[in-house]
Amino acid sequence: MEVLSSRILLRPADLGRSQHFYREVLGLAVYREFGSPAEPGVVFFLGPGFLEVSGHSGVAAGHSVRLWLQVRDINAEHQRLAAAGARILREPVTEPWGLAEMWIEDPDGVQIVLVEVPADHPLRRDPRSSPPP
Repeated sequence: MEVLSSRILLRPADLGRSQHFYREVLGLAVYREFGSPAEPGVVFFLGPGFLEVSGHSGVAAGHSVRLWLQVRDINAEHQRLAAAGARILREPVTEPWGLAEMWIEDPDGVQIVLVEVPADHPLRRDPRSSPPP
């Protein structure tokens, strides 16, 4: 299978509330809007991928979906999101594996981990440039 594009689909309990959260609180840029002008679907840029928030679900997504978002400055995002009223589940912590992580939650209970990869972390190194052992 050759995957040409991909996106995460969220069907929230309250479409307007969730779109507001992703657009205004998280501050994601809009890739496109589609569908009815009264209840448009919105596709947000999500790094090299996309997040589509459209339609409706009879139940909140809760803990069945989680988003992992890498950010440049976890402390700045923590301050910005706290000021915007985001529900912060866990403040920034440097994990034993070296990544700085914090957890927030969207209006339907979808957990979002924000991650900062420090400059000296192995994820920042290209293993192809290392000499063989």
